[in-house]
Amino acid sequence: MTGIYDDPWAYELACSFREVPAEVEVLLAWCAEHRPEGAGPVRTVLELAAGPAEHAREMARRGLTATALDLNPAMCAHAAAEAGRAGVALEVVQDDMTRFDLGQRFDLVVTMLDSTSHLMTLDAFVAHLRRVAAHLAPDGLYVVEMSHPRDRLGGDEPSVSTGWTVERGGVRATVRWGEPSDRLDPITQVSDDQVTMTIDGDGSGGREPRVIRDVVPYRFWTATEVDAAVRLAGGLAVAAQYGDFGAGEDAVPLTGPDAWRMLTVLRPA
Repeated sequence: MTGIYDDPWAYELACSFREVPAEVEVLLAWCAEHRPEGAGPVRTVLELAAGPAEHAREMARRGLTATALDLNPAMCAHAAAEAGRAGVALEVVQDDMTRFDLGQRFDLVVTMLDSTSHLMTLDAFVAHLRRVAAHLAPDGLYVVEMSHPRDRLGGDEPSVSTGWTVERGGVRATVRWGEPSDRLDPITQVSDDQVTMTIDGDGSGGREPRVIRDVVPYRFWTATEVDAAVRLAGGLAVAAQYGDFGAGEDAVPLTGPDAWRMLTVLRPA
């Protein structure tokens, strides 16, 4: 039986509640705000642990030179195929986010959708940050999106539901990511999240109804751990933190009541 990450089409459907073009607009606005004066527009972008690489593909649609990196060969093939189908230029690299060496630097590096939860140890997180620092242009930014700490530390009622419904291209799916019985190990800070995705067929026979079940190990990182990892890695410094995608007057403070993500903006130290 394959898991959710082995089925890129289903994974992208599950995440289709995201407003990727709007999120990319905010990422570029943060670049304008936090990069040095005279840095010029963003021209090159790298998305790490990219999966279907939706953000990198959107950057490519806007004329940026985009690269997507992921460890899963099925995700890499899907990202390349979707970019080709959309007629956008996207370089896809299969590699590990803790060991990659692309031999170039980027104006913007992003890791979206809490993909850093796959870094299970502090050593792995530090190694990842050092690889990012080595690939960041002197006036570049790294934006990493993680779940909000209150999701795991907020008592019995997390701020974000683990269940949602999506519909795209005539296909409807319900997703449960994590169950009330899932427990975070207080020593390792790892939880084995149960994932269930029920996909309704599209009625044409092109997509049959099916259920995907998986168990996804999830490493929870606190805000103070992120700060410590950045300090240990060297080469990067925190420029800003936000609780959601929003820039300028629409910026959401990490400590605000509307915060539901932890987005950290890093720049070269």
